[in-house]
Amino acid sequence: MLVVFLGLSLTGTGGGVDVPISAVLLLLGVFGGFFAAGIYVGAALGVLGLLAGFAFSDRPFWTFLGQTAWSPSSSFVLVAVPLFLLMGEILLRAGLSERLYRALNLWLNRMPGGLLHTNIVASGVFSAISGSSVATAATMGSVAMPFFQGRGYDPKMVMGSLAAGGALGNLIPPGITFIIYALITETSVGALYLAAVGPSILVMGLFIAVILLKKNAAPPPGPVIPLGEKIRGLVGLIPTILLILIVLGTIYAGLATPTESAALGVVAAIGIAVVERRFSFRMLHASAEATARNTAMIGLILLGAYVLNYVITMLGVPQMMAGLVSGLPLPPWAIMALIIGFYLALGTFMEGFSMIITTIPVIFPVVTALGYDPIWFGVVVTMLVEIALISPPDGTVLYVLQGLRKDGGAIGDVFAGVLPFVAVYILAIVLMMIMPDIALWLPRAAGP
Repeated sequence: MLVVFLGLSLTGTGGGVDVPISAVLLLLGVFGGFFAAGIYVGAALGVLGLLAGFAFSDRPFWTFLGQTAWSPSSSFVLVAVPLFLLMGEILLRAGLSERLYRALNLWLNRMPGGLLHTNIVASGVFSAISGSSVATAATMGSVAMPFFQGRGYDPKMVMGSLAAGGALGNLIPPGITFIIYALITETSVGALYLAAVGPSILVMGLFIAVILLKKNAAPPPGPVIPLGEKIRGLVGLIPTILLILIVLGTIYAGLATPTESAALGVVAAIGIAVVERRFSFRMLHASAEATARNTAMIGLILLGAYVLNYVITMLGVPQMMAGLVSGLPLPPWAIMALIIGFYLALGTFMEGFSMIITTIPVIFPVVTALGYDPIWFGVVVTMLVEIALISPPDGTVLYVLQGLRKDGGAIGDVFAGVLPFVAVYILAIVLMMIMPDIALWLPRAAGP
């Protein structure tokens, strides 16, 4: 940030704004103080944006603050976020996740490390109706951990596989991160969802390969289960499959927007809860309360980030960075590798959702200037956010799972167990750089 503002000052770009070095250092000091003190991210971003506006611009903040805050909060696309969160909360309290886990375990128990594979596949399926990595990890963690007691599984691999499964929550449609990315960059949510299908399958396959290679992390395969029992167990998947068809099927078929499909998903989730005899107004109130808390958290971060991003854009930082990077004597793939490395480093100490909101307005013009497809980059940056969520020492998913443990194990087990999955996740991004059609073939086949 200091280098960027110095470049603005020395080159005279950014609308002729003369950026004083002392003010830049002061802002960086304030930001570092906020970070060290644990100030809430949304408040820190908003205050930093106001300070930057006072330091670098003569425009009074009241002339842009209202419009800047109103723009994201009034977006119809953003309504899908609380709706998807509400749907997941209702399904969690309806007991659907436990039925899903048991049904899949009947089919996967004969594989080496059967329960570990169940963690990955069940999390992947639940992600298709959740849209949130933290919600997926919390739900699957609470359901799966009792199954491992006294089974002889390596605790590191148990926690690592649950963390890796949770990381699928935002990557597999209808991930919330795609909605936020589409809002910031004005790209199509439906196209992003289509583009995420191939990478999702690739990442799940790599996770399963990690488990198969860790032969000593699990006991021998379980007993043979009669085919009839397996088929009867599939009944537990019917509500999940029905909900996936309602939510994703309507989007892919062009019958509904993501926001409309999220509303349909909430209605279907309530219907499932009624059929399961789990519905009550107390349950609905608890679901709405949890959704309101999470939505308020997301909304405050979004508004604070928009204020800061407005000031940075007004100073011409994105345009200057795009010009500087596109003029570097490096091939586009090398610059993209630097951008990916930047996100990997940022994810070790910054929460993934905040990371995408604060960086995309600056990075996106650089990426498009390099000639990369915005849809492809949306999938890549979502994967990088997921890696941030499971990257020690600050991965949110890791601490969520540690909080669910009843065995008193150290969080070092979670850190050590997730590292192989982080490595293959990064490998998946490398493969996407080499073969971008992994993400782009389905949107291209679906047409405009």
